[in-house]
Amino acid sequence: MDKTALAVAVGVAMMAALPLVLRDDYLLSLGINLLQFATLATAWAMFSGPTRYVSLATTAFYGIGAYAVAVLGELLPWPLVLVAALGVGSLIALLVGLATLRLSGVYFVVFTFGLAELVKQLVGWYEVNVTKTSGRYVFLDIPQVAIYWQLLALLALALAAGWLIRRSRLGLALRVIGEDETAGRHLGIPTTRVKVLLFMLSAGFMTLVGAVIAPRWTYIDPAIVFNANVSFQVLIMALLGGPAHWLGPLAGVIPLMALFEFLSVNFPNHFPVLLGATFLVIVFLVPGGVVALRWRWPRRQIRSGVRSAKVLR
Repeated sequence: MDKTALAVAVGVAMMAALPLVLRDDYLLSLGINLLQFATLATAWAMFSGPTRYVSLATTAFYGIGAYAVAVLGELLPWPLVLVAALGVGSLIALLVGLATLRLSGVYFVVFTFGLAELVKQLVGWYEVNVTKTSGRYVFLDIPQVAIYWQLLALLALALAAGWLIRRSRLGLALRVIGEDETAGRHLGIPTTRVKVLLFMLSAGFMTLVGAVIAPRWTYIDPAIVFNANVSFQVLIMALLGGPAHWLGPLAGVIPLMALFEFLSVNFPNHFPVLLGATFLVIVFLVPGGVVALRWRWPRRQIRSGVRSAKVLR
């Protein structure tokens, strides 16, 4: 394990002890929000960072996880609820990936945005026409500190997955795909299979975040859990930190969490406009993310990876 990974492991251990030391409800709530977006941004960058496929489907899988808990929470033990949510999210990601990951560029962006809206509308139609309700209550006796620790565990797993993938043949294949997908196919890399696998892994983490956070709301409806702002916030956080590095999204979460909290409280009617302005500023000023200023993704390493990609055949 390198020094950076060791430092991250120590940081995670220290964060696990914080609720026992601070015992402050506001700080605990702040920590839950921070961990939620840190995990979502890390999961987003796991797939979109190396492949450069910009996905806006975060809120679709996030909402699927929350609704799985609303439906199954009182029928199954909590661990089985999480497993079921993960299974549903992964299955949908598999179907979506097989159908769409041959797309690229703006077509993929538009499709993933449309996917999130489609899932929202389908769930809303089902609730109104079948269950005759507009939402669901989530009555589960899961304390806030347990939600905090579960989100921290998910973040640790997402970071570990990103660290391992970056050092594996799969990570090399992803970087080759991001640099030149056509060349990767000619070199024998199963590009569609690689992309679908990572898309499922990324979506699985997003689904679990939605499932873990659901008991905190008590009441959910499609407008709450399929909020498009979640996808854009996660995207902006990952881009600010730097999606090319496995630690990049973490660097963007803390400052933007503070900014979004300030904007939503003081300018609630103008939040979407200010969110868009923030996105433009980040893309213009730090296109590679702040982490790229310290850890620049070595392009020569990618080129050498293309030349040595025969190991992936």
